Amino acid sequence: MSFRQLTVLMRDQHKETPMPHTPPAAPQRLLVIEPMSSGLTLLGAARDLGLETVVFSHDAADRVVPAAARGEIDTFVVVDTNDPDALAEAAAGVHARTPLDGVVSGSEFYVDAAARLAHLLGLPGQPVETAEAVRDKTLMRAVLAKAGLRVPRYAEVAGVDDLDAAARAVGFPCVLKPAAGSGSIQVSRVEDRAGLESAYRVLADHADFVFDQPEDGRALVEQYLVGPEFSVEGYVDRGRVTIVSVTRKLLGAEPYFVELGHVVRADLAPEVREAIEEYTSAVVTCLGIALGPFHAELRLTDEGPVLIEVGARLAGDRIAELIHLATGVSLRHVMVASHVGLDPEAVWPRARPVAPYAAVHFFTAPGLTTLGRIDGVDALARHPRVTEVRMYLGPGDPVPEARDLRCRLGHVIFTADSAEHEAELRALAASAVRFS
Repeated sequence: MSFRQLTVLMRDQHKETPMPHTPPAAPQRLLVIEPMSSGLTLLGAARDLGLETVVFSHDAADRVVPAAARGEIDTFVVVDTNDPDALAEAAAGVHARTPLDGVVSGSEFYVDAAARLAHLLGLPGQPVETAEAVRDKTLMRAVLAKAGLRVPRYAEVAGVDDLDAAARAVGFPCVLKPAAGSGSIQVSRVEDRAGLESAYRVLADHADFVFDQPEDGRALVEQYLVGPEFSVEGYVDRGRVTIVSVTRKLLGAEPYFVELGHVVRADLAPEVREAIEEYTSAVVTCLGIALGPFHAELRLTDEGPVLIEVGARLAGDRIAELIHLATGVSLRHVMVASHVGLDPEAVWPRARPVAPYAAVHFFTAPGLTTLGRIDGVDALARHPRVTEVRMYLGPGDPVPEARDLRCRLGHVIFTADSAEHEAELRALAASAVRFS
């Protein structure tokens, strides 16, 4: 999933600026494992808080820290981040020379590795069993179901021979997904037994490798949930769960679940918002998420909110930036502070929101197989409510099929004064940039 960034246009007035705080007497040191996507923002947040950064990266293939981010790194260590023993040895060596104060994962795929290293070094972190549960969707559902919290009907499969029993337990339509995947890769709605076997065989072929971590063939067959989809972002500090945003999600056409946009905040009736927040808080508490940000995805069904998954990490897709624009809360600073034992609300107070609503729209080009031209980016970037435009692909690049996040060609972030205003600006953005 290496994306070549071709265009970055940002407005200086919407960048985060440091808030008054008292830095530690001696620089604390934060280890970041494979900073990618939203995890890259942790490097700047650490610098804002006066921390030194140590980065562990394989520095090859899909696990490469962009050149533009390396100036924010104090110590760079090349290590195979998919090898637990190599990680432990490297961390112990770094810690012995100059002690570390915290460990965080720079992506979804190393949350459990960060927890194990924090435990090994006696540093703040998620309980190891919690990190394992948020990375393994089967285990996550089992823990929540045992506690009496709503989860989809589900069954784990490890081979074609398991599909019949899973289909009987779950029924159709259902959703097939990797047990430990991310980014909606290999996630699809399935209508019948033949479709289930076909989708599973594609998944089990290991055709998709994310950060050199091939799927092991384990997958979930789970109930298709009917209802609108939301994400819930917040953080845990000293045992207290704080909900920061209920975010509206815009999805592409099924059978796939490509996320085409997000809106902070979702307009909901007070009783609906309360139900979502109470349910999410119960999920976070049940799983034992002990500190820092979380990102939960759920659907609002006739029976109430039902969890799709939850991560003990920053949300991707620029959601953390939307939250900062619309609420003033910087979850990247919360994450860094929490993992080195600082009070996040004291060292980085909430800023003044830029606007009541913030949104991201992802550009796609259905039917296009090779990108020829991109028109309209500069004009869109000059719009007064646009804060960022980025393109991931350029002329001559192949356009992936619209099955998961890799089909997205770029994005635009904008602010709005109302839900109606947001819808108008989204339509404007979608029509402003043209692909051929």
